[in-house]
Amino acid sequence: MVDISKTIKSKKRVTDHGEVFTAEREVNAMLNLVKHETERIDSRFLEPACGTGNFLVPILENKLSIVKNKYANSQLEFERYAVIAIGSIYGVDILEDNVHGCRDRLFSIFNDIYESLYKKNCKGACKDAVQFILSRNILLGDALSLKTVGEKAEPIIFSEWSLAMGSQIKRRDYTFADLISSESARIGLFADINVSHLESNPFFIPKPVKEYPLCNFLEIHHENS
Repeated sequence: MVDISKTIKSKKRVTDHGEVFTAEREVNAMLNLVKHETERIDSRFLEPACGTGNFLVPILENKLSIVKNKYANSQLEFERYAVIAIGSIYGVDILEDNVHGCRDRLFSIFNDIYESLYKKNCKGACKDAVQFILSRNILLGDALSLKTVGEKAEPIIFSEWSLAMGSQIKRRDYTFADLISSESARIGLFADINVSHLESNPFFIPKPVKEYPLCNFLEIHHENS
């Protein structure tokens, strides 16, 4: 039996926003259906009503566990692949406190592992890079309207992060609407999204609204601000 007190914050939030948090048992059952994807470091996941991260937290835990097992003996390699793992996690929520709570939870998961491995050798630049990525990937918005929340609603824009040569990282920004509007979702940022119910156009490939020059992954919070 699910304890309903753990699935809602208040009746008003349920009434106003339809906010109900998925219980851990249901989260685990659903993630088991795509277990092989949660074990890929660079496999991208989007939660369009992410709350405080009940789905995204175990996904990131799985990914970082694999990064730790493979690369813990090399701090630089761990940092590079941890950044890519975190860069593969995306979320949208209509409530600001949920967005901040989700970012904080995801950062804490990374930070706890990072500090347990490297202690005084941890780099502030790496932590800054992770927090910057989370600020770009976990966004305040309405996944139904595909726009941000507020008086001046604008299209939701997600950033794609990919490792290039060595420790170089590439950022490309795409509108959420473009990413899910057609067959492009099969080959774009969220390639694993099932878009069979959407109108398809096999000749459309989304173009980024902005591209950034390559930079060292530890400098992205400076070069991409």
